[in-house]
Amino acid sequence: MKKILYIEASPRKDRSHSINVTKKYIDKFNKDNEYEVKKIDLWNYDLPEFDGDMLNAKYAAIAGTDASAEENNAWAKVIDIFNEFQDADHYIFSVPMWNFSIPYKLKHYIDIVTQPGLSWSYTPEDGYSGLMGGKEATVVYASGDGYGEGTGFESYDLQKPYMTLWLTFIGFAKIESLIADRTLFEPEESEKRALKN
Repeated sequence: MKKILYIEASPRKDRSHSINVTKKYIDKFNKDNEYEVKKIDLWNYDLPEFDGDMLNAKYAAIAGTDASAEENNAWAKVIDIFNEFQDADHYIFSVPMWNFSIPYKLKHYIDIVTQPGLSWSYTPEDGYSGLMGGKEATVVYASGDGYGEGTGFESYDLQKPYMTLWLTFIGFAKIESLIADRTLFEPEESEKRALKN
């Protein structure tokens, strides 16, 4: 059975447009497919601090040097979270816009799973390579206003470019976007438009 990993980045739950659109999308996506859906609610998920020991372990991995016992213990938490992350066929992210970008809980999660030797690699000859090849993602974006092409506010949108850059960097082969914008003005209609596209 194929696996969907749904990563939920809004704390608003039933009042969240990104979550409401995502739930409807999952129902539609899974209607004719046999998928197992696993949800990670980032607001009820144990994200360890990316502190000195984790950073030292990361740079030891990059340099190919030995890490201390404390650093290895910290790195084991990163590997556990990454293993859960990479164990899916399709990924769905519900992402509200916060201050023109993404919620800090999602950034924290991204900082943990985006690691050398896990989701990416580097060689002087080939540069950076994503290690999540063949994966597919659907990202549901919600924002209070409109920042799309032709609005004059395109440069304010750091949400979609960041998610696209990150997923491309770690090697995703296909990235689909659903956009529910202007939710402050016509939220219900916005959700309907997102699901039609």
